[in-house]
Amino acid sequence: MSVTSGTDERVALIANRALGGRELCRALSDATDRWLVSVFAQAVEGAKGRFALVATGGYGRGELAPYSDLDVLLLHDSPKQVGAVAERLWYPIWDAASGPDKVKLGHSVRTVKEAKALAGDDLDTATALLTSRHLAGDHELTAELAGAISADWRARRAHWLAVLARGVGERHGAAGEAAYLLEPNLKESSGGLRDIHALRWAESAGALIAPPDRVSLGEAEDVLLAVRVALHRATGRHGDVLWLQEQDSVAQIAGYASSDALMAAVSEASRRVMWVGDETWSRVNGLPPVAADHPLASGIVLRGGEVELDPAADPADDPTLMLRVARSAAAIGARISRSTLERLTASARDMPSPWPAGAIDDFVGLLLAGHPAIPVFEALDQYNLLVRILPEWAPNRYKPQRNAYHRFTVDRHLWETAANAADLAHRVTRPDLLVLGALLHDIGKGYPGDHTEVGVELVRQIGPRLGLVDDDVDVVIAMVEHHLLLPDVATRRDLSDDVTIQAVANAVGSATTLDLLAALTEADSLATGPSAWGSWKRDLVGVLVDRAHHVLGGGDVAEVTWRLFPTTEVLELMAEGGTAIRTTDDLIIVVAPDRPGLFARVAGVLSLHGLDVLSAEAHSDDAIAGREAMAANEFRLVPPSDGITWSKVVADLERALADQLAIEARLAERAHTYRRRKMLSATLNPPSVRIHNDASSNATVLEVRAPDKIGILHRIAKALGELGLDIRHAKIQTMGNEVVDTFYVRNAAGLKVTDPFHLREIERALLHAVA
Repeated sequence: MSVTSGTDERVALIANRALGGRELCRALSDATDRWLVSVFAQAVEGAKGRFALVATGGYGRGELAPYSDLDVLLLHDSPKQVGAVAERLWYPIWDAASGPDKVKLGHSVRTVKEAKALAGDDLDTATALLTSRHLAGDHELTAELAGAISADWRARRAHWLAVLARGVGERHGAAGEAAYLLEPNLKESSGGLRDIHALRWAESAGALIAPPDRVSLGEAEDVLLAVRVALHRATGRHGDVLWLQEQDSVAQIAGYASSDALMAAVSEASRRVMWVGDETWSRVNGLPPVAADHPLASGIVLRGGEVELDPAADPADDPTLMLRVARSAAAIGARISRSTLERLTASARDMPSPWPAGAIDDFVGLLLAGHPAIPVFEALDQYNLLVRILPEWAPNRYKPQRNAYHRFTVDRHLWETAANAADLAHRVTRPDLLVLGALLHDIGKGYPGDHTEVGVELVRQIGPRLGLVDDDVDVVIAMVEHHLLLPDVATRRDLSDDVTIQAVANAVGSATTLDLLAALTEADSLATGPSAWGSWKRDLVGVLVDRAHHVLGGGDVAEVTWRLFPTTEVLELMAEGGTAIRTTDDLIIVVAPDRPGLFARVAGVLSLHGLDVLSAEAHSDDAIAGREAMAANEFRLVPPSDGITWSKVVADLERALADQLAIEARLAERAHTYRRRKMLSATLNPPSVRIHNDASSNATVLEVRAPDKIGILHRIAKALGELGLDIRHAKIQTMGNEVVDTFYVRNAAGLKVTDPFHLREIERALLHAVA
C-alpha cells in the first residue's frame, strides 16, 4: 500500500459522517494499521536484525479520533541498522502530515531493555505500553516487552496504584470536573476519558471494579468518544476542550437536538465516571481503620469510613432519614456507602408536604456544612434522590449556562454558591436563610422564562413546604428577586448619586435582607468564575452596602462623605491649563483642553495597548480669562499580569491629543490581527441600549450591552461625542465575551437628555457603534 492510498483511506473515513464514535475510531485504527504495516515493510526491507512496530496509547487501544496523534514505538535489537530503518519509516508518515490527512506522529525508538527501563520509572510510558498492540515485524520482541510491562505492573501494583492515584488527583486539580464545567476537557477533566483509562490501568494492578461499574464506564466512554470524534470533525484539528463556540456544531455532528442536549449527555456520562472513580480511588487510597461501628445519628453509623444506615432503620417509615444521612456525611466529610444509597433509592419516599418536623433543620445543617456538602449532593443526585427532597431541582440537572462568564452547570453553581455562603454565615443574623437563598437563587434557570421571575414563584411554593414561616419565605423570595441587585448597581451605576442609593434601600427594605444579599452576592460571584469577584467589584459592592445601610438606619443619604472627582490635585492641574497625564499602577488621569471626542481618544489609546477599563470619570469646566476650557478624564484599569508600560501608553496619548495618531486605523489593524475566541450568536444576547432618565438626579443613564470587541469603548464614546453628549461618569464591565457599559451623560446645556428624537438618535448611534 502506498503512502497516498493509506492516507486516502483515512481521509475518506474521517469524511464519512455515517461512521461516528467508537465505530469510526475502530475503523480509523484498522485503516491506519494497514497503512503503517505497508510502510514498515518497505522500511525494513533488506535490513539485518529484528524490528517490530508497536501501537501505543490511544492508538494501541484502537481509539483513534479523526486527528488523534499516532503513537508508535519501533522496537529493535540492531543499533547499527535502526537509524536507517527509522528514517525510512518516519519520513513517509511525516510527508502525509502536509496533505489532507493532517496526521501527527508521536514516535520513539527503543530496545526492549530501554523500553522496560523507562517504563519502570515513568507512569506515562508504563501506561502507554500497558495497552500496546503489535502491528508488524517480530512478534517475539513485542511479546517480550508486553510481558515484562504486565509483570512489573502486577509485581509493583502497590507502587503503581499510589502513583496513579496521585496523578489522577493532580490532573483533576488542573482540569476541573467535566460534568460541571461549561467548557470541559473531554480527555483530561475529572470524569473524562483519561479517568476511564486510569481506572482500567488500576484494575490491571488489582483494584476492584464491580461488573455493573464496568458496564457503566463502557457506556460513558461511548458517549465521550462520540463527542470527541464530533469535536475533531467540527474543528478540523486535534483537540479535547469542548469550547463554547464549538458546541452547536459538535451537537449537530454528534446527532444531538441542541447544544444543551449535548452538554447534558456529556455531564451525565462524566458523572458516571466520577462516581465509579471516587469509589475506586477511595478504596485504593485506603479508608481510616475503624474498630467498631460509630453511631452518628438515630439509625445511622460510621462503618469502615463510610456513612451507613443501620439494618433496622427503614427509609420507607421515616422520610427524614435521607436528610439525616446526608447531614451526617457532610458533617464529617465521609462518603455515603453504596449500599445505603441503594437502600434509599429502593425504599425512601418523596418528602411529604409540608416537611415533617425537624426536616428543615437537617437540610439547613447539610447546607451549613459548606464545601463538604457538595460530594453529598452529588451522591444523592447520582441516585436520583435529590429530586425526592426537592422536585423543583430536576430541570436544573446537567443544565449548562450559555455564556463564558459562568464556569459551572446550573446545579453545580447552586451547590458552590451555597457552600460559599456557608463560609460567610458569620456575617449575617440568619445563616439558615442565607444558605437556603443561596441554594435557590438561580433555581428558575432550568425553566422557560425569566429565571428570576420563575424562581420567585417557585420559592413561594417551596418555602411553605419546607416549613418556613411567612416572614422567612418573604426574605428568601427577596433574596431570589434581588440576587443581582447589588452587583448590577455597584458595577453599572454612579454610587455618588443619591437617587441610586435610595433606590437600593427601598428595594431591599431592611438591614437584615441587605446583609443577606451582600453575602449572597459574594458567594454567587465566587461560584460564577474567577473574573466575577475581583477587588474592584468587592470594593464597589462594599461601598454600596455601607451607603444603603446608612439610609436604612434612618440617615440622610447626602450625609455620607465620598471620594470626589476631580480631586484637589486634578483641579489644580486644570487651573494651570495645558496637558498633563498622571499614572499609577492601575489608574491614569488625563487633563487637557476640552474638545469633542477627548474621552474617546483616551479610550482608543488604552485599547491599542490592550488595557481593559473598569470605570471612568469625566469633568470639565468653562473657559476663563487667559485659559481655555479644560477637561479631566480618569480611567481605572484592569492591571495585566505583567504590568503596564506607561511610557509607551503616555507617548501614544500625547500623539493622539496632538492629532498625530491614526487611532481608527490602528484599532482596525489590531482587531484584524488579535485573535479573540469567537462566540456563537446563540451564546450572547444581541446588542441592546437601555436609557434611564430616573436613575440619576442630574444625568441621563445609558446602558449598553454588546459582544466585546477591540476598541468598543472608543467607538461608543465617539458616537456619544458626535451627538453633543458630555460623559460625566462611566462604569465598564466585561462578563466573559460581553460588555455591559454604563454612561452618565448630559447634553450641551449640562442637562439630562429629554427630547424624544434625540434619545432615539442616541440609541441608533450606539447600536451602530457596537454592531
